[in-house]
Amino acid sequence: MEVHLVDGTYELFRHHFAVPARADGDGVEIAATRGVLGSLLGLLEDGATHVAVATDHVVESFRNDLWDGYKTSAGMDPELLGQFPILEDALRALGVVVWPMVELEADDGLASGAAVAGAEARVERVLICTPDKDLSQCVVGDRVVQVDRRKQEVRDEVGVVAKFGVHPASIPDWLALVGDSADGFPGLPGWGAKSASAVLSRYGHLEAIPTRAQSWDVEVRGAARLATVLAEQRELAELFRDLATLRTDAEVGAVDDWRWTGPGPDLQAWAERLGSRSLIRRAEQLARERKPSP
Repeated sequence: MEVHLVDGTYELFRHHFAVPARADGDGVEIAATRGVLGSLLGLLEDGATHVAVATDHVVESFRNDLWDGYKTSAGMDPELLGQFPILEDALRALGVVVWPMVELEADDGLASGAAVAGAEARVERVLICTPDKDLSQCVVGDRVVQVDRRKQEVRDEVGVVAKFGVHPASIPDWLALVGDSADGFPGLPGWGAKSASAVLSRYGHLEAIPTRAQSWDVEVRGAARLATVLAEQRELAELFRDLATLRTDAEVGAVDDWRWTGPGPDLQAWAERLGSRSLIRRAEQLARERKPSP
């Protein structure tokens, strides 16, 4: 069995900026929702059986209380922001499990789902469908992997090391030093991707990095300056690591809950609203094909 965990927020952004605008009969923009639904149905048609989608029902989260500069919905295109609840309802009509995050974020939902699925011996592989670097911390060998569906790339643990220079467990520490502009925290002055990778590939986590550069047994350009910055701003670095560390305690249910069994009764109305009558035909055909023989 394979489990597909999909980043609904990323998918909505991706389709919003990739497809032409399209409004429903009431003038509400629905193009991105239409695109995501078609994409998810395509995933099911390609053989996915257990699928769940995590969304940011509310963009702000508990992390905004920890760091004033953390990402918010301010400045977001209203036509995009308005489709978050629309997408959730449309996905439910398709019969797909949705995890709408409020206090937590979609990434936390995906991390929680990966933890639940990864603990199931009968699950052969967990595919976290997002290119978001935060989710690289959830990768485990070649069993829990990231998938960039747009580029059709799979990133296992070897791939994480190749891309970031550190193992998955060190990704939050790496982000703490380098920063994450998408999430709104800057990292530490002077620390870049190469220096963070070099140091963390040796020491793994912030607390294991020696305070004095003279004690480092890895060569890094500007080591003395970097060590001083880390010593002076260690509490800030630990805060950034906390921001980057995904929570795995979201309520996501059990793997069996995520099995797709067919569309709900509302999909007909959604197909008409989205201007894609083929959605209902395709979904019903797929459900018939998967129905166990009597």
